[in-house]
Amino acid sequence: MTTHKTKGFSPSCDRNKQPILERLCVHFKACKHVLEIGSGTGQHAVFFAEHLSHLMWHTSDMLDYHGSIQAWMADANLPNLVAPMEFHFGKQAWPRLDLDGVFTANTTHIMPRDAAQLMMQTIASQLKSGGVFCQYGPMNVNGEYTSEGNREFDQHLQQSGCGGIRDLAELVEWAEGMELTEQIAMPANNFLLVWKVR
Repeated sequence: MTTHKTKGFSPSCDRNKQPILERLCVHFKACKHVLEIGSGTGQHAVFFAEHLSHLMWHTSDMLDYHGSIQAWMADANLPNLVAPMEFHFGKQAWPRLDLDGVFTANTTHIMPRDAAQLMMQTIASQLKSGGVFCQYGPMNVNGEYTSEGNREFDQHLQQSGCGGIRDLAELVEWAEGMELTEQIAMPANNFLLVWKVR
């Protein structure tokens, strides 16, 4: 992915956007400013901002992905979609925004373990009281994979230098100050975790 403005495309984003949106419509109903961590191609940002017109959707990712995000944004031309900021846990400071919601999809298992831990701790400490964090992706439960496909995927992730699929108990331990209010089973052996800051 380069920084020229060419739209990237992720088949998985295209498949999961509608099921995720149905949940975000409920959990971000009262939100005004939501930060997306790891906006990737920009597909999710455009789709969610279009259907959640009551809020401002703030995009973020490493610079390599900004070109694609900007290309999707340019075609959509939505007033509630904010240009991407450079943000990477452990490298940039938490953005100085009045956020009441955070969303991330398929990032937790890509991050190194310490970055995933830092993400949970930072959101728990920086998001305002009553704020909502919606976290999508594959998770282990009680130390077990939820499918054989996830086991194989995790082996591939770790061989590729990624942190791997995290266990729910591990995330709860790291997220001190946030309560896991819903654990929603999603298609393709994924979950949407809904956290609320105390």
